[in-house]
Amino acid sequence: MESQDGTIALTGQIGLIWKQTKAPLLVPFLKVMVVVCLAMSVMLFVEKVYMGIVIVFLKLLGRKPEKMYKWEAIKDDVELGNSAYPMVLIQIPMYNEKEVYQLSIGAACGLSWPADRIIIQVLDDSTDRAIKSMVEQECKRWASKGINIKYEIRDNRNGYKAGALKEGMKHSYVKQCDYVAIFDADFQPEPDFLYRTIPFLINNPEIALVQARWKFVNSDECLMTRMQEMSLDYHFIVEQEVGSSTYAFFGFNGTAGVWRISALNEAGGWKDRTTVEDMDLAVRASLKGWKFVYVGNLKVKNELPSTFKAYRYQQHRWSCGPANLFKKMAIEIIRNRKVSLWKKFYVIYSFFFVRKIVAHIVTFVFYCVVLPTTVFVPEVQVPKWGAVYIPSIITLLNAVGTPRSLHLVMFWILFENVMSLHRTKATFIGLLEAGRVNEWVVTEKLGDALKAKSGAKASKRTHIRMGERLHLLELGVGAYLFFCGCYDMGFGKNRYFIFLFLQSIAFFIAGFGYVGTFVPTS
Repeated sequence: MESQDGTIALTGQIGLIWKQTKAPLLVPFLKVMVVVCLAMSVMLFVEKVYMGIVIVFLKLLGRKPEKMYKWEAIKDDVELGNSAYPMVLIQIPMYNEKEVYQLSIGAACGLSWPADRIIIQVLDDSTDRAIKSMVEQECKRWASKGINIKYEIRDNRNGYKAGALKEGMKHSYVKQCDYVAIFDADFQPEPDFLYRTIPFLINNPEIALVQARWKFVNSDECLMTRMQEMSLDYHFIVEQEVGSSTYAFFGFNGTAGVWRISALNEAGGWKDRTTVEDMDLAVRASLKGWKFVYVGNLKVKNELPSTFKAYRYQQHRWSCGPANLFKKMAIEIIRNRKVSLWKKFYVIYSFFFVRKIVAHIVTFVFYCVVLPTTVFVPEVQVPKWGAVYIPSIITLLNAVGTPRSLHLVMFWILFENVMSLHRTKATFIGLLEAGRVNEWVVTEKLGDALKAKSGAKASKRTHIRMGERLHLLELGVGAYLFFCGCYDMGFGKNRYFIFLFLQSIAFFIAGFGYVGTFVPTS
């Protein structure tokens, strides 16, 4: 009886504390958060609708890069011979790329271009001696076939990818090159890649960069890769296309693009001050007045990260870097006098603030924190247009990029909300320049490794340590959402519990590591 009385007394004390703090503290705070989140939702909604309208007009008017800019195929000249073709440098930065190095090197060596007018530069930062030796031998094999290929190494990894690219540009033979094409280790350009991109640069001296689209070779590997395909297809089909067609500016994707070397140098070359050296270079070049062209019908094959661990690291880098770069360059962009006021507004507000900061924060804070918390506080109401209509329209606009995955849109919503936890955390780390702001973990590429390992271990039972799969942050958020759902179903009036239960399940699945593929280590 005494223990029961004690429990009742404790419950009563907790209830009293809740009542005393809810009215003066939680209710006003939650109301402010709802207003802030609704404002961010409207910003994102307007941005998505604007881009959707632009894309529709571009399709109706048939505005293609070849029509917007001068483009003429390079013609053979009997008198000039191969000197009619500009010198092109191909850079392939890599780090312990055991599974894919042969693919990228082979594709680069297979590019159609006069052999004496192209230099292929393999920038190997590998720390594994065995892999380093294999990459070097692959370069020697192609060199024996008459390919002008250079194998370059450093004695450190300072600056990571940016440092490797910067060091590669210092070699004396680079001075004879006019343009540089960059391909990450898992990218495989088609043989006609240079013939389709270089003419833009030759015929339009104001263009600094020609960017191609990514084509994913393993998008059907698992549900997680399908979700990534949906997000990235929207980025390429809509965001890059809109930026290229309206302001001749977009973020360089770090690979599958060709730079005018003089523009790259004028912008200050590669810098390693953030984890998005590609975006950093693009913004600096744009502020110098250079224009960029995105060629959406030119696709370069590459691989999506298929393990949850690799994808989390990649998303941390892709979210933290832009936020950190925005903090470092906002004032510089505002003070710039070479570009128009509208372009500066586009870069600061649309490109950086809405897409790189607001989009991450509102997804997690609103739908995974504020909205669930309102079930405990009936005094705070979220209007239906903010809780249902706006996110539904934004989702549909995103899904347009990948029609074949339209039936997976519900899974995509739940998965994106899970990933928004890491993106939001990374965004704040970038803005505050906290501990992991410059963390660079190379995205693991599996190539055919997964198939090989799966085949070799088909008859064996793989032992997986649970500690390798547990993700406490996801489990914590999942537990909170589940609790909110139970309360809403029992006592609430919002009827959010269906969404809350589904979203909590998604967080639990991620928290227990059942997302993506799992590569056995033994």
